[in-house]
Amino acid sequence: MTDEVERSIHDSLCVVKRCLESGFIVAGGGAVESALSIYLEDFAKTLGNKEQIAIAQFAEALNIIPKQLAVNAAQDAAELVSKLRVAHGTWQGNNDPKYQNLKYCGLDLTNGKVRNNLQAGVLEPMSIKVKALKFATEAAITILRIDDMIRLEPKKEDMPGRR
Repeated sequence: MTDEVERSIHDSLCVVKRCLESGFIVAGGGAVESALSIYLEDFAKTLGNKEQIAIAQFAEALNIIPKQLAVNAAQDAAELVSKLRVAHGTWQGNNDPKYQNLKYCGLDLTNGKVRNNLQAGVLEPMSIKVKALKFATEAAITILRIDDMIRLEPKKEDMPGRR
């Protein structure tokens, strides 16, 4: 138990260190992923080519983060994620200042609702969030490239001199 307490304190100090090094923080609890997902869905609708499909799929994949957070907390993931998306959709489509605090909405997994995670103190270093998104994107691209390479190998019956 003391080892677990030590690990938790170490992790907490590392997060504080990263926040101070980065100089920027973002609301946690799926707030960034949900806001980015809605933004990318809207952006994808402005395109008229196959890039639209890729961007829309990336936007959909971002919703997995808040969904998995809710599932891990034994909450109703479908309900919470839809409420979170409504909150972020409201502020992104509205210039009214009274809606601007909705951009900080994330999941409150203790009470099973959506709240302003900036005010609640649920924060993440922005540098870690950016790195996580970059690495996940690079991993997906690598997997797709490997899949293309495997698929491009000719079948044995198509090769000359083989039966």
